[in-house]
Amino acid sequence: MIYIHIPFCKQKCSYCNFHFSTSTSKVDEMVNAIKKEIYLRKDELQNKSLASLYFGGGTPSILKVDHLKSIIDEVSKYFEFQNDIEITLEANPDDLNKKFLQELSSTEFNRLSIGTQSFFEEDLKLMNRAHTSNEALDSIKRSQDFGFENLSVDLIYGSPSSSFLNWQQNLKTIIDLQVPHVSSYALTVEPKTAMENWVKTGKMEAPKDDFQNEAYFYMTEFLKENNFQHYEISNFGKESFQSRHNTAYWQSREYLGIGPSAHSYDGNLKRSWNIANNSIYLDKISANTIPSEVEILSEKEQLNEMLMIGLRTSWGVSLAELKNRFSLDLIEKITSEIEFKIEEGILLIENDYLKIPEKHWFLADGIVSDLFLI
Repeated sequence: MIYIHIPFCKQKCSYCNFHFSTSTSKVDEMVNAIKKEIYLRKDELQNKSLASLYFGGGTPSILKVDHLKSIIDEVSKYFEFQNDIEITLEANPDDLNKKFLQELSSTEFNRLSIGTQSFFEEDLKLMNRAHTSNEALDSIKRSQDFGFENLSVDLIYGSPSSSFLNWQQNLKTIIDLQVPHVSSYALTVEPKTAMENWVKTGKMEAPKDDFQNEAYFYMTEFLKENNFQHYEISNFGKESFQSRHNTAYWQSREYLGIGPSAHSYDGNLKRSWNIANNSIYLDKISANTIPSEVEILSEKEQLNEMLMIGLRTSWGVSLAELKNRFSLDLIEKITSEIEFKIEEGILLIENDYLKIPEKHWFLADGIVSDLFLI
């Protein structure tokens, strides 16, 4: 699979540090550089048959459809698209106007991931989102009108600006709109952000763990009652609508990341990431140089990563794969901790897969970190 990182943003959200901005005059140059990187790295993926092509990071929906289409065309020169390939565009609600969607509907894009976050104005203002609550609703309805049924909506829960009643209404709106996939995350206060400053100065209350816990467990039960499968800690999909792209990450398959700050993985030992600086990225690509750094994972790091990723999912980690891939000595180092956690009821073995029971998923990071080999 291939991930295309588009390094453009309209604004820096108050709850995250991520932000790349490039003037309009640089857009063509960046798109051409991304296409050139695809050519330079066309031989890196062992599997030339693509099941997923994902445009994300930044705000790819601010590009013209012609730009997006030209990148797809460049990928298709060197890779085979499977008949049922999933081609996803991350989009902001305020970018999904009638003209954009009409043009997009004539391309190969067949899935939209919409950064809705909330359907309430007070939440959107706190998160410094560019769209309004009406735009959040209208963007989903309009996308469906133009034939985009495979939609994923992002929601943020546990915001100090929100009540539990509002959170219930957010989830009910998803059901009413017949959205088939939800990615939902707790609001976090990241270092060196506007939100951190607001908490320190008393302008905003810090998110409360108890409220976020309650919101999370209500969401899991409510969505399952409405025929969603809870297949990863933060992701819910109706049958046949689980994200193929993200599932490939969680199953440790190989992927190629294109664009500034994009990450790649060969499915085995090698992980790499592109430089984040736009100017340096453009200079390197112009000089026919791949602007990336490479890390070779040790056996311990591979094991830690498999546990970290796999135990976030409903299917868990294959014990057979652990035994086939890693030395007996390494497996024995985590066996006693696994057995202890099974006795505690926070791990289980089912059909030869190691899993965290769903009721403990909210604490998964701490559970997995106890298994890590240092």
